[in-house]
Amino acid sequence: MLKDKKAVIFDMDGSLVDSMWIWPEVDVVFMDKYNITPPPTFHKDIEGKSYTETAQYFLDTFPTLNLTLEDVKQEWLDMTMDLYTTKVPLKPGALNFIKRLYGKGILFGIATSNARPLVDATLKALHVEQYFSSVRTGCEVNASKPAPDVYLKVAEDLHVTPNECLVFEDVPQGIMAGKNAGMSVCAVDDEFSRPDNAQKKKLADYFIHDYGQILGNTYEVCKN
Repeated sequence: MLKDKKAVIFDMDGSLVDSMWIWPEVDVVFMDKYNITPPPTFHKDIEGKSYTETAQYFLDTFPTLNLTLEDVKQEWLDMTMDLYTTKVPLKPGALNFIKRLYGKGILFGIATSNARPLVDATLKALHVEQYFSSVRTGCEVNASKPAPDVYLKVAEDLHVTPNECLVFEDVPQGIMAGKNAGMSVCAVDDEFSRPDNAQKKKLADYFIHDYGQILGNTYEVCKN
């Protein structure tokens, strides 16, 4: 998996950290507060969208929301910041994996759809911010996942070519973003996206439940 790779780029939520459980509860509380009902396609509609795009989706989908874009984004930050900085752990085996590869000179970046304040606060709370030479969000590029823009931006920051990058992603739209960027992609098991595991394996090059599988050479090679 790591042959000829100079950089590892993580999606954050569900891939590097166990945080996807936060958002369904935030959605319920937020929607109850404003008396709105999500469409049946809600979760697929917002998959891969940047933080700003997701907020705009809410404004477009629920016209009764008497809020500005910044109002929505700030309210979500207020609801989630404490959870991210006190309740969100790294995915199993991730810290040892990062330390081992960092010691070998591998570069690390993050390409996430989340809000920059949450990303920075989470990395700091987990004491891993020093490992990442580039952190980019979907709000900083022209097109969000499954477009490759955020991954290509991180590769540019790290001064590596796409084929020298290994991506870790937990949802189909993110996996497609990494593949569309011309990078190798390892799908990461996560409870939130577990119903999509078959699709994830069709899209990705590899699949893991635990980052220790990579160091132990027991990861799954996807036959796609």
